[in-house]
Amino acid sequence: MIDMHFVILLVLVINGFSPNTAQYDSYGGYNNFQNMGSVPIGLLTDQNTEQMNIVFDHAIDVANQEVGTTLTSLKAEVNYGNSYQSYEKLCRMLETGIAGVFGPSSRYSAAHLMSICDAMDIPHVYSHMSEDAEGFNLHPHPADLAKALYSLITEFDWTRFIFLYESAEYLNILQEMSKMFGMNGPVITVLRYDMQMNGNYKQVLRRVRKSVDNRIVVVGSSETMPEFLNQAQQVGIINEDYKYIIGNLDFHSFDLEEYKYSEANITALRMFSPEKMAVKELLTKMGFPTDQDEFRNGSCPITVEMALTYDAVQLFAETLKNLPFKPVSQNCSMRSEHVRDDGSSFKNYMRTLRLTERVLTGPIYFEGNVRKGYLLDVIELQPSGIVKVGTWDERRNYRHQRLAPTTAQFDNIDNSLSNKTFTVLLSVPNKPYAQLVETFKKLEGNSQYEGYGVDLIKELADKLGFNYTFVNGGNDYGSYNKTSNESTGMLREIMMGRADLAITDLTITSEREEAIDFSIPFMNLGIGILYLKPQKAKPELFTFMDPFSGEVWLFLGFSFLGVALSFFILGRLSPSEWDNPFPCNEEPEELENQFTIGNSIWFTTGALLQQGSEIGPKALSTRTVASFWWFFTLIVVSSYTANLAAFLTIENPQSLINSVDDLANNKDGVVYGAKRTGSTRNFFLSSDDERHKRMNKFMTEHPEHLTEDNMEGVSRVKTSTHYAFLMESTSIEYNTKRECNLKKIGDALDEKGYGIAMPKNWPHRDKFNNAILQLQEQGVLEKMKKKWWNEVGTGICATKEEAPDATPLDMNNLNGVFFVLLVGSCCALLYGVISWVLFVMKKAHHYRVSVREALKEEFLFVIDFNSYVRVLKNSASIYSRSRQSSMSVASMAQESGD
Repeated sequence: MIDMHFVILLVLVINGFSPNTAQYDSYGGYNNFQNMGSVPIGLLTDQNTEQMNIVFDHAIDVANQEVGTTLTSLKAEVNYGNSYQSYEKLCRMLETGIAGVFGPSSRYSAAHLMSICDAMDIPHVYSHMSEDAEGFNLHPHPADLAKALYSLITEFDWTRFIFLYESAEYLNILQEMSKMFGMNGPVITVLRYDMQMNGNYKQVLRRVRKSVDNRIVVVGSSETMPEFLNQAQQVGIINEDYKYIIGNLDFHSFDLEEYKYSEANITALRMFSPEKMAVKELLTKMGFPTDQDEFRNGSCPITVEMALTYDAVQLFAETLKNLPFKPVSQNCSMRSEHVRDDGSSFKNYMRTLRLTERVLTGPIYFEGNVRKGYLLDVIELQPSGIVKVGTWDERRNYRHQRLAPTTAQFDNIDNSLSNKTFTVLLSVPNKPYAQLVETFKKLEGNSQYEGYGVDLIKELADKLGFNYTFVNGGNDYGSYNKTSNESTGMLREIMMGRADLAITDLTITSEREEAIDFSIPFMNLGIGILYLKPQKAKPELFTFMDPFSGEVWLFLGFSFLGVALSFFILGRLSPSEWDNPFPCNEEPEELENQFTIGNSIWFTTGALLQQGSEIGPKALSTRTVASFWWFFTLIVVSSYTANLAAFLTIENPQSLINSVDDLANNKDGVVYGAKRTGSTRNFFLSSDDERHKRMNKFMTEHPEHLTEDNMEGVSRVKTSTHYAFLMESTSIEYNTKRECNLKKIGDALDEKGYGIAMPKNWPHRDKFNNAILQLQEQGVLEKMKKKWWNEVGTGICATKEEAPDATPLDMNNLNGVFFVLLVGSCCALLYGVISWVLFVMKKAHHYRVSVREALKEEFLFVIDFNSYVRVLKNSASIYSRSRQSSMSVASMAQESGD
């Protein structure tokens, strides 16, 4: 690629050989300006030509009228970026004779023309951002723009952000910002959005969307910035989740209609306000209405280039007034012979002036070759359009303020409080409503406070357009004495007119409303009890019995005795359970029964403890009872073991108090208190509830338990196991999120709300109420509460889940297994009795004795619990009188078994 400087040199050579071959444009008949005493200045335009010509001519008219100069204009249009054509037009102007050159917009064309003007010693003025010190440039230097962006980022407290830039020349801004941030600055992700240099930025914007960062600083030219915003919206990163700082001074001139309702937080800078009279006059000349609402709320079609060109003409005229400068004809091909002798003096004098009048972009003066003196407006894009929210200058940095952007009426916005400043009282420190910002930097004014109340005032200011000043009103919210008409604390400040509003955890009460007014409640609450979380109880002596309820243990004892008795009875009824004590003797004289009372209990115990015993049932009935008992013990022991493990591993904490009744009765010596002054204390003073009266009497008799503020009460609860503190439920919720050992006890004792305090019969009360209702309906209040209660400063206790309580098993859990045991035992008993009756009847028939007599004898023997031995040959038995008395009972049993 051929260097453009070489092209210009080639043109000069050609012009040297053919000085008269150029065909000149018509410049409106200005060839004889020198004879007329006029001073022509030239304008080269490569974009917005028609509007730039109007601005240039209007600036000359104003200068001639105000300063008394005789400036005239020479204008020519060139193609954007065409340095050769620009050079050709400039040479024609120089041959005509001009005192200075303005433009063009292209930074590359302007750089080449600057070298020509320097050679001819002709002032050259351009209006784009540049690091070059040559020529005259009224545009803010990149280092100064970096200072403004640094001030905004610091004010917004961004700890990380994405820096999007168009091309390499904008990296100077990032470099200066990095120097100011130092080693402890925010984390910056740097991306070039015009990476392909083809106008398609979506690939980079998609990377931004996938990034964890949602705070973005964008610097770029006025040519690419509108398309950047359009593609960013298409990609989906212009919404309520993203915050932007636009480092382009033409943001106010873009078509922002489709971004106004995106809910994205977009902040930018501008050099002038459309409300200035000089700006309105220029708008009229350009054919625009002076009423801002006619085209776009708060915006302005005048670009920075137009405004700086206008100001440059005024500076040129002021210099010409003090230092006459007669233009002469010059030839580009003979620069060495036609250099002006007074050109350097004129340019140097221009840099020494300080111009404060007839300018659009603020005072103008130079430090070296760098323009200074301007004041930048900090603007935001809101549903109403562009709104001024602050200012920045090099000496005072960013200053926050709220001004009315327009006079337009739009949804959900009220501008009737514009330009009003209210003094707002806070209680500091009083987390989470207001507190000092924790930072190593020294903060002043409103920026030193943060909290729920601070955010609420900011939201209301955004909606209503007022300014505000925060003042620390202390922790005395105040009370009102109707008899003496005297008040204290914050109430007194409002009644005396020294404050307009008070926002903190200030409860709306009838007593206070006699002295001041309140807004509608922005938060509803009630009085609660703050106390330590239940502590782990000391193990008791019989803790091993906890897995079962007392009812289960009772039924288990009855079941044990019942089964043991069943074994004893069935053992005596069943012939199979009577054994020969001497197996070698085939004709024993007596039989023994193994199921004595002791053995029955021993067998039952062994089965319950799953240890077994040497006793083995033989009869069907005793085996049936044993089977059901073994099944029963399997289920019961397994349930006991499982629940015992739960009781041993899960804490079962206990609290000394569980309700307001426990507190009122001073259960286990627990004392309590509240804030010495305030709505909580007044509630107990005026309550008719008997419990509350007792509690009020206690607190009156024990003032040592009252505190000066809520934080003192929270500290006492943390350090004492026998102290409870009465405070608002919202404050309890806040503290329990951060103090893991604190808990709210019981339900709220009353219902009330927090409101914004304001003077009696204040005329703006309805506007504040409507704004609070809108914030409530839009979910803003809930989002702010979630931020300050559940997000800021939390995370310590939120992840710890409470373990479920271990509860004893009761009969509802074990009904089934008890029922099975009962049915099985009853069936076995029934079978045993029937078998015993059949056996006796068969035996009576065998011995030929009366069945009745046989049943009687056998029954008497069964119920003789002291006898566990059965004598087979007993003279007293009815069987001994039988002729078959030689038959043994054992043989009968065997026969019965067969």
